[in-house]
Amino acid sequence: MSLFRKKSLSVLLSQAEDSEKGLKRTLGAGNLIALGIGAIIGAGLFVRTAAAAGQAAGPGVTLSFIVAAVGCAFAGLCYAEFAAMIPIAGSAYAYSYVTMGELVAWIIGWALIMEYALGAATVSIAWSEYLNKLFGGQIPYEWCHSPFESFTDSAGVLHSGIINAPALVILLLLTLLLIKGTQESAIVNAVIVFIKVAIVILFIFIGWKFINPANHTPYLIPEGTAPVKDSAGKIIADYSGWNKHGLGGILGGAAIVFFAFIGFDAVSTAAQEAKNPKRDMPIGILGSLVICTILYILFGHVLTGVANWKDFVDPEKGREASVAYAISTYMSGYGWLATAVTVAILAGFSSVILVMLMGQSRIFYTMSNDGLIPKAFGDLHPKFKTPYKANWILFVFVGAFAAFVPGHVAGDLTSFGTLFAFVLVSIGVWILRMKSPELQRPFKAPAAPVVSTLGALICLAMIVGLDRQTLTVAFGWMAVGLIVYFAYSRKNSKLRNPSDIIPKASDFE
Repeated sequence: MSLFRKKSLSVLLSQAEDSEKGLKRTLGAGNLIALGIGAIIGAGLFVRTAAAAGQAAGPGVTLSFIVAAVGCAFAGLCYAEFAAMIPIAGSAYAYSYVTMGELVAWIIGWALIMEYALGAATVSIAWSEYLNKLFGGQIPYEWCHSPFESFTDSAGVLHSGIINAPALVILLLLTLLLIKGTQESAIVNAVIVFIKVAIVILFIFIGWKFINPANHTPYLIPEGTAPVKDSAGKIIADYSGWNKHGLGGILGGAAIVFFAFIGFDAVSTAAQEAKNPKRDMPIGILGSLVICTILYILFGHVLTGVANWKDFVDPEKGREASVAYAISTYMSGYGWLATAVTVAILAGFSSVILVMLMGQSRIFYTMSNDGLIPKAFGDLHPKFKTPYKANWILFVFVGAFAAFVPGHVAGDLTSFGTLFAFVLVSIGVWILRMKSPELQRPFKAPAAPVVSTLGALICLAMIVGLDRQTLTVAFGWMAVGLIVYFAYSRKNSKLRNPSDIIPKASDFE
């Protein structure tokens, strides 16, 4: 059997239309937009904005958001075309199966584990950290850190982690919610999205009157700006690079804030649960992107207006504490808003974890139905019609990582999986346009050759820009995936055993 044998679009659509045996269609356009916002607005908004301003863009971080949004829009248009045309769970994996064949589909499915599973684990660890901050550090160190982490307190006592219990708890609660039902999960996600968006808007509204116009002058970091050193004399910000000042700084900032946009692609994993996917999927994907972009630009404008961008060079101010620092230092009388921002970050983390867990379980569900992974991943709950076994297996895997492994280990692996998916989806749209121009496309990406090419090139450039260690680990993970494919998946593929599928073998290409 050819490694690049493709799955027929008619087979995919027949699976999607089998509402009796498949996933329940319960999501409307509003639910999908909320899912997108839930996945996109996490701590990235509160962390990446200040980091980009302090390291590359200055107040021009607002322009960086626009550049990053344009890059995401190219991929988003391609996702929207595929999701409307192929309304099935599986996202980039399913699209690649139709356009580039089984081996490429397997590779992208394996890569998406890095985006969703490792991403959910990493975010749950961060959720634990912020919960402890909200409680004033009352959670014992031993019970909110992995066994591989330790620190010595001011009294000289060594503390070693045992298990990250809060991370495990939030994963368990969200797993139970996902098993209960997609509609229930969407409702909870919508509530969370309302809370965090309300707090973001509140910061924008209140902070607007504290904007100091002098902080926006100059709007870009000037060429020749001296490097910044910490108290030990170590350089913590160097502006000599082409992408660290001026117009180049806008692009450098865009590379940083791009990761605050990751998540909109998770909407496409819910295509098989959308009531009217041909109309609602493009609205969900592109609508969530537009709303988040507007909020990001306004947020960046207010944050760099309230506090000078130079305040965010110091890691203690420019990372997790950036917004709280700006509020406590420059917005007298609004200390309560800093606490509200912490709540918004916790809410943001929660919805990101929820959508990531849902997305990964749906990809597992589709891969299982194709025979590439064991049947258990595709079993639906008899009452709730959710892939409950996949949810539990995912909880064990993600929970083990979150409970016992430090969060920094995942590094930028999540970003690698995302960008890789973006590249293949962008390429796939153009391939299918060339090979099957007659197919009905409820939504068509405009200027497809240009959009597809730019989407692929921009995302590929960002992959190349990842650090060497991340790329080494990522390609090592992909090598393990190839071993699994040739040892198990290839011989169990339903394309190899067409009698296992209800449609006739002639339906396959």
